[in-house]
Amino acid sequence: MTANESPVGLPTGGAPTSSGEGLGDVARRAAVWGLVLLGIIVLALVLWKLRLIAALLFLAIVMAAAVRPGVEALARRRVPKSVGVGIHYVALFALFAAFVWVVVPRALDQVESALGVSSIPTSSGDLSNAANSSTGVKRDILVALQKRLEHLPSASKLAKPGLQVGLKAFEVLIGIFFVFACAAYWIFERDRAVDLVCSVLPRPKRKLVRDTWTLIDLKLGAFVRGQLLLIALVTVVLSLAFWAIGLPYWILVGAFAGLVEIVPVIGPLAAGALAVGIGLTQSVQLAVEAAVVLIAVRLLEDYLVVPRMLGDAVGLTPLVVLVSITSVGILFGGFAVVFAIPLAAVCATLVDVIIRNRDPSEETVPKVLFTSGDSET
Repeated sequence: MTANESPVGLPTGGAPTSSGEGLGDVARRAAVWGLVLLGIIVLALVLWKLRLIAALLFLAIVMAAAVRPGVEALARRRVPKSVGVGIHYVALFALFAAFVWVVVPRALDQVESALGVSSIPTSSGDLSNAANSSTGVKRDILVALQKRLEHLPSASKLAKPGLQVGLKAFEVLIGIFFVFACAAYWIFERDRAVDLVCSVLPRPKRKLVRDTWTLIDLKLGAFVRGQLLLIALVTVVLSLAFWAIGLPYWILVGAFAGLVEIVPVIGPLAAGALAVGIGLTQSVQLAVEAAVVLIAVRLLEDYLVVPRMLGDAVGLTPLVVLVSITSVGILFGGFAVVFAIPLAAVCATLVDVIIRNRDPSEETVPKVLFTSGDSET
């Protein structure tokens, strides 16, 4: 028996007992986890209050992911990144202007044809004349519009609502500018942001975080570019097919079918219902032909175009897509549906890396239009 031991063999002084150390560790862990949980709750509340800003920032990051490969491809050809971003933005606005120039005049002609008038009524008198010369559903629509015009408030009463509409339009323009500006800055600053995040992490975790970030960026970029191509392809193919079978308002239905490709599962169903409904106004045969065209284009898209162009870019099943769209729409509103799938893709990638222990550097992402230098690392 030593001098530091009691008659029963227990230490009488010096270091604390192992049970004391265990209690201290438990207390420290509980305090740390409590602070972490409190921080998560506070962060969630802040993000909820600033959900519009967070949504716009996420949209800017998604846009930057889509544009970055082209900017980097130009940079490898000694084109400055700022010039590369400008080239992409100019090309995007030029495509939008070309779409408006080609589609809008013909769409207006088809709207006039749908109303059964030579020109769209712009006053109560025009509506009255058009309603008197129309029958059926068209007449009911025009009469309802005429009643609305007759009960419109005076100019003084419209001043305040008009001002509110003007402010809303100004806010929308500010939001668009904010998204494009943030996307441009994120293209320039992403690598610095990744370096900053990795600098506060343990060295063994840095490569994993960097590879995960790169994988998410590549997935988002491939998805956005693929969706834009699908929208253009579906719009052109369906519009021409509807024109060939003689479907009324073919360019309106084709453009609608292309735009709702943004909302998977639900969008194609809505487009199909619209096309078949318009076909039924003429004949059952035309409705059947419209349904056959839609099914053929859908099969072509699902079994040929999407596997070759998008592949498994986001790695989401149709059920997950549907639940994600519904959940995001309920929580954040209808405008948020457009980035429900990118958000779900980010969450799915994090689950694969953190919970399923998959190596992000071994994951493959389809090359849509071009690939980024990130994919080579």
